Amino acid sequence: MASRAFAILAPVVAILAAFFIGGIFIALIGENPLEIYGKMLERTLGTPYGFGQTLYRATPLVLTGLAVAIPFQAGLFNIGGEGQALVGTFACALVGAFLPPSTPSPFAIAICLSVAAIAGGAWGAIAGALRARFGVSEVITTIMLNFIASAIVGYLLTNRFAVPATTHTPEIIESARLARLDEFGGLFHRAPVNVALFLSLAVAAGAHFFVFKTKSGYELRAIGFNAEAARYAGINVNAHVFGSMTLAGALAGLVAANYVMGYKCYYEFGATSGVGFLGIAVAMLANSHPAWIALSAFLFGTLDYGGLTINAYVPKEIFLVIQALVILFIIVAQKFKGDAIFAK
Repeated sequence: MASRAFAILAPVVAILAAFFIGGIFIALIGENPLEIYGKMLERTLGTPYGFGQTLYRATPLVLTGLAVAIPFQAGLFNIGGEGQALVGTFACALVGAFLPPSTPSPFAIAICLSVAAIAGGAWGAIAGALRARFGVSEVITTIMLNFIASAIVGYLLTNRFAVPATTHTPEIIESARLARLDEFGGLFHRAPVNVALFLSLAVAAGAHFFVFKTKSGYELRAIGFNAEAARYAGINVNAHVFGSMTLAGALAGLVAANYVMGYKCYYEFGATSGVGFLGIAVAMLANSHPAWIALSAFLFGTLDYGGLTINAYVPKEIFLVIQALVILFIIVAQKFKGDAIFAK
């Protein structure tokens, strides 16, 4: 019971403390913190367009948050969501652009999503294989793979696939595009939020079922608690290490659904920048629990867009500070909890 109460209260206290300190910075600039926060909430959650923008920015964070949360169940720390999302998004854009225009929509969408997941999964599998076979830290390999992905995609985009005089690929075919939600009665007033939102929520629900309702999920959590004990109990630790990193990459690769298939309809240089690293923050705030990932992503999506809405009054970097403070306080709370348990 105490552990459950801590899991609920710690994020709430961390968020309130971060906003309090952020308010101090705002006051030092000469603005009223309550007024600034009020404007931010009004312009993000109080208007159809602002709410749609918030949901659009939260959608990929659900996926990259899950890309961190799933391997974390097995005691792994995937910092490669940035590269995995990049590779999946770029591959999706290329395939979607070169599909025959007559491809039926269900097939075109399924192909593009599959390619995005396969490309991202393959990128995650590299780190998983190195960890499972040679014991190489996934933290180091995923960081390096982020740089490698950026270099490869940058080269291919610039020298092979960019539309002349632009920094983006050709547009994907019409039948591979996902509907934007503002098309249904103008609900979000031209905001880019699209059907990928429902895809990300469905994936989060599926991840929760996988982790807590299946044998593989149980084995994954057992490895996270004690890998040696799990191996002694007959669980194939290496297979789960490889599988969880591959699955994480596939989830990150599905970021393509939001940006390429639901909004821009092409890959543009820097399109996924920051989405993988912000996914780490999303997972940490949610304590890597799939059921809380969506709420955590919504908070960071609000802060991400909120910083832009009040940029005329205070620097948007203040909201980056607030995001960082939330994670810092969560880390401190986890350390405090661990020390308390150890003291007992």
